[in-house]
Amino acid sequence: MGFWGTPKINTDRAAVDELLTRAVASVIPKELAIKKLTSGERLRVYLGIDPTGAKLHLGHSVPLRKLKAFSDLGHEVIFLVGSFTAMIGDPSGRDAMREPLTREKIRENFKDYKRQASKILDFSKITVRYNHEWLEKLGFEDIVKLAGNFTVQQMLKRDMFHKRIEEGNPIGLHEFLYPLMVGYDSVVLDVDAELGGSDQEFNILAGRHLQQAMGKRDKFVLTTRLIEGSDGRKMSKTYGNCVYFDDEPSEMFGKVMSIKDELMKLYFETLTDVPMQEVEAITSHHPKDAKFSLAKDLVTIYHGRKAAMKAAEDWINTFSKGEVPMKVMIIEKLPEETFMASAVSSGIVKSNTEFRHLIVSGAVSSVLSGEKILDPNYKGQDKEVIRIGKHRFAKIKEK
Repeated sequence: MGFWGTPKINTDRAAVDELLTRAVASVIPKELAIKKLTSGERLRVYLGIDPTGAKLHLGHSVPLRKLKAFSDLGHEVIFLVGSFTAMIGDPSGRDAMREPLTREKIRENFKDYKRQASKILDFSKITVRYNHEWLEKLGFEDIVKLAGNFTVQQMLKRDMFHKRIEEGNPIGLHEFLYPLMVGYDSVVLDVDAELGGSDQEFNILAGRHLQQAMGKRDKFVLTTRLIEGSDGRKMSKTYGNCVYFDDEPSEMFGKVMSIKDELMKLYFETLTDVPMQEVEAITSHHPKDAKFSLAKDLVTIYHGRKAAMKAAEDWINTFSKGEVPMKVMIIEKLPEETFMASAVSSGIVKSNTEFRHLIVSGAVSSVLSGEKILDPNYKGQDKEVIRIGKHRFAKIKEK
């Protein structure tokens, strides 16, 4: 800590270079970022999130980890909750308009969001703000003045708008207002830097433009890399390819072990603190060994070292020795009830549709016989263990 309790600012050039390169997609303008970060001044930095969902996946962790990195260097960091903008809906990456959310639903989502984000961020060192505090006070005249800083041509440069126009899908006028609102967040907070995923670059640059137009300090923009999920597509709940913060340790471990080999360096870089020199050495070994190391690191981050060691042991027993992991979900069912019905009611699968899809793809089998289960009306027998997909195991307990 510095004089009068002010945090000492780390201006070490190696630390600054790491901040501006690791897991980073772009820094605009980079010269301004370097100048500010090496000045010795305490910068005001923020990350804005719209709590449109309650479950966080590893893709969400990348900007959260970058916010933590700014805090670790001694800078003032602000976590902005889009309590107003979430009711409008960010059009970024969307082929269609988002469903609006209520203030109550946003509050409920953020409560769980904060619990999960606390696995990365120390909220005692972070200022949390809510953008309804200023956005809901804007009058129509204020909004018209803000809109005067942008052109329709600027808005139509956004890829998702181009795509919608080509496909004949509607674009709501309120979606044009979204970057104005998040840009105004920047003006109110008067920040030196704003963070976000690379898909947020347009919105963040809108804030930089507004800060300049309204005589505020000049900010730089830092966007983080997006990561791919288990199937090689962008990690998204839509695709069902996510590794979630709240996944059980063994499930998280197994999911990481199933990612494509070519994603390992990206995962190490964006999701862990392992020095990049060590990453090069680790990933030069057999992909399975490197992935095993990555899985242990990630489970340790979200569940602790003890849970990571147990998950690693379960994985070895399951996939290297052909045994059933120690943690198996017990499913109680009546003798005449189908396994599918009890699996859905227990929550191990989300729906009958998902279970049928797993059956068609040959992903449901009896551990005892090793044979695939192809009948959706399969009942099973007492104490039988059923494997569902790669990482889920259920043991039948007849009532």
